[in-house]
Amino acid sequence: MLRVLLVDDEPFILRGMKELIDWKNEGFEIVGSAADGEEALLFLQNHDADLILADIKMPIMDGLELLRKLRISEKYRDIYFIILSGYADFQYAQEAIKYACNDYILKPVEKEKLVQALRKVRGLKNIELEKERETKKLENAYLSGKLISVIQGRSDPLTIEYVQQHIRLSEQVRYIEILIDGKNYEDDYEDSVKLANQKQLYSICKDYLQDDSQHCVMDVSIQEKVYDVGFILCRYMYESSDIKEYLGDFIKYLREILGLPVIMIVGKEVKNLEEIAKSYSTTRMVRSFQGFREKKEIYYYEEEMQIHTNGIMLCKKSLDILLNAIEQNNHAEIMKAVDGFYEEMRERGIAGEVMRLNINYLLFQLLHLASELDDSVNQEEILRMISEGTFEAGILRGSKAHLCRVACEYGDYLAQMRKDSSRGILGKVEKEIRERYAENLTLKEFGEKYYLNGAYLGQLFRKKFGQSFKDYLNNCRIEQACHLLLRTDKKIYQIAEMVGYRDLDYFVNRFISVKGCTPAKFRKQAKTKDEKKGAEDLSE
Repeated sequence: MLRVLLVDDEPFILRGMKELIDWKNEGFEIVGSAADGEEALLFLQNHDADLILADIKMPIMDGLELLRKLRISEKYRDIYFIILSGYADFQYAQEAIKYACNDYILKPVEKEKLVQALRKVRGLKNIELEKERETKKLENAYLSGKLISVIQGRSDPLTIEYVQQHIRLSEQVRYIEILIDGKNYEDDYEDSVKLANQKQLYSICKDYLQDDSQHCVMDVSIQEKVYDVGFILCRYMYESSDIKEYLGDFIKYLREILGLPVIMIVGKEVKNLEEIAKSYSTTRMVRSFQGFREKKEIYYYEEEMQIHTNGIMLCKKSLDILLNAIEQNNHAEIMKAVDGFYEEMRERGIAGEVMRLNINYLLFQLLHLASELDDSVNQEEILRMISEGTFEAGILRGSKAHLCRVACEYGDYLAQMRKDSSRGILGKVEKEIRERYAENLTLKEFGEKYYLNGAYLGQLFRKKFGQSFKDYLNNCRIEQACHLLLRTDKKIYQIAEMVGYRDLDYFVNRFISVKGCTPAKFRKQAKTKDEKKGAEDLSE
């Protein structure tokens, strides 16, 4: 509602103006009235108004003088103004135009003319609001870009200063990664669906944080194809509680509203924003080691990675033997080395956090081995998916059997990378998709068939084709559906089943996202185009 102040020295005119039209229906509310310009200025000192309707002739201060004072004031210059006058003299109108009066209505005021003037003001306000929204949107996008640079450690002092000036910060901050992490989420959903879910998650985060919403950003880890929402947590946000209570309430809200299994990875606490990149790097570590951890809603770096004892014992000799066996991809030696590693820990009484340190050392070394072979692949994600996959096979996380299975699969993975035969395999996979698109194809199936780690195959596929395996498969199905729509008279549901979709609604939604229209409209447009072309041919 736009707030209106009526200014006239005649009380009966003020009453008549209030009753003349349905102000609420036109999007306005009368917030006050004044008998002259000076009284109007006193009113504005304690109240807000978007529009003033003022008589041109009044004692003490007339309407033109009031308008002039408003336009030279920094505080009031943007208030809309309509003159009500009993004088048709052009000189008055000219003076009003000089000070940007929005309209000039002669008395007695006609209802239609007043409504027309109000709608004009409302239109101007809508344009102004839209410009403000666009400006705010651009400013937020610019701030988000700067904030991402700071988080990733790619910023300079000027960038950090800009962020500090535009969001509230405090000493002691953390980076938190918020993402969806359901079973088979990576494989079962196309990129477009994951992106839509990510945007919805981002919006819900901002709604929850309200005044602190600018602490949220999207796509911090976009290069790793992680559909995350980043969050800068400051100590002041949970002063009245503790971090676990604060984040527990936050994630409960996200899960209830989104209806999907949201998780948080809480990075290491650092001193200030300048060090936030260190906190961000710790969330990446925790994410990659999830497969060795108990499933949780919230992972804290200090609990998952840090050791709080001085007497740290590292079974380096046993671990180096295991690393050597993994690098050589000798499964028999891997199993023997895992036995030796666990035996040494048992003899030395290593358990709990110190055991976790030893496992972390091994995982870091595995990442290093793979990065030396191909640093363009997200090795942390590969390690996580291998470990998650072995757990799904029924092996207890962190157990000897789990570590043995992971080590063997990682040895296979390193051997696959050395062979550099992925190019030929990708061609075979592409050919099979083209031939078997209607079947329930998965990366896991192709990985097992061609003896290639499924996660690694997925990353190579995206690298070559510029899209995920799932999106490529869906696009192939939609292409075949278009062919059937044009070449046959089969019904839509029949075509959906023929190209591999069991859910008709899902097929229609996928078709719209790729082609921009429904299958029925696509067929109709093509038919109309063919008929038109046929008519043109006959006329020639």
